[in-house]
Amino acid sequence: MSMKHLLLVGVLALLAACSSNAPVIDESLSESELYRKAQTDLDAENFGSAVETLRALEARYPFGRYAEQAQLELIYAYYQNYEPEAATASADRFIRLHPTHPNVDYAYYIRGLASFTRDQGILERFLPLDMTRRDPGAARDSFNDFAQLINRYPNSQYAPDARARMIYLRNLLAAYDVHVGHYYLRRGAYLAAANRGRYVVENYQQTPSVGDGLALMVAGYSRLAMHDLADSALETLKLNYPEHPALVDGKFKHHVEPAVADMDWLEAASVGVIDAVTAPPPRMAQTQMEREMERQYQDAVAALPREIRANTTGEPHRSFWSRITFGLLD
Repeated sequence: MSMKHLLLVGVLALLAACSSNAPVIDESLSESELYRKAQTDLDAENFGSAVETLRALEARYPFGRYAEQAQLELIYAYYQNYEPEAATASADRFIRLHPTHPNVDYAYYIRGLASFTRDQGILERFLPLDMTRRDPGAARDSFNDFAQLINRYPNSQYAPDARARMIYLRNLLAAYDVHVGHYYLRRGAYLAAANRGRYVVENYQQTPSVGDGLALMVAGYSRLAMHDLADSALETLKLNYPEHPALVDGKFKHHVEPAVADMDWLEAASVGVIDAVTAPPPRMAQTQMEREMERQYQDAVAALPREIRANTTGEPHRSFWSRITFGLLD
């Protein structure tokens, strides 16, 4: 571990110890003031304070005009505050209470991100760990969450990012099964190793791990003296993956561990998706307050007599504030 990582861990531990006290929210704040404070905290990436403010807003004004938006942004704040369990619970609650909300797809999206990071603590997020060797339960849950988003809302603005993350997760799950197969080989469980390799070949087509799955089948079947199955798997490996590390001059020389570093081929196969997986998710495209102001402007325009409505055809583009003040402040 490098000195940079050690210093980072120490700073994070110190910050966690210093931020244990929850901020006190002024009880005299109105609903709109609480919402503005939450937006300020989110913009400043002060997610702990944003969580407390949004929770106070929801508790004090459960039927207010910002209640649903506060619930939605609380999911985001929980996720960014490294509380994936709370983010998942909040997302599930929002989906259950507001299944037809126009932004419910965002709840599905953040739930998928939270599932992926559920088993990662502060250390795992910043230290260079091989995710293909960790328990894949959270990755499977995340894959299923993103699949629900894409199936229910294929045209969602979050669907392209969800598909890219699903590619990465599928590659990760396939690589994990390859590691399990290598473990079986080391322990002498050759039939289990061959079966795990076959599982990878059958269930993870078009992933970089298919070649490793075939190599597992060849190694396992050869050690079991099942030469017909071993030869069939070897021919398939030679035909489809002639550059596989287990093939040396056309001959099979399987290594118990892959000869190529996992992150090299995984990153190449994901076309940079690995970096995107750790990137922060986007905020909502428009806040509740901005939508409310836009609605009030549209209502005001609609209430104007037809004779004095401005003809916007061919006019230059005007800013939002120019339109909402009818040009009085231009």
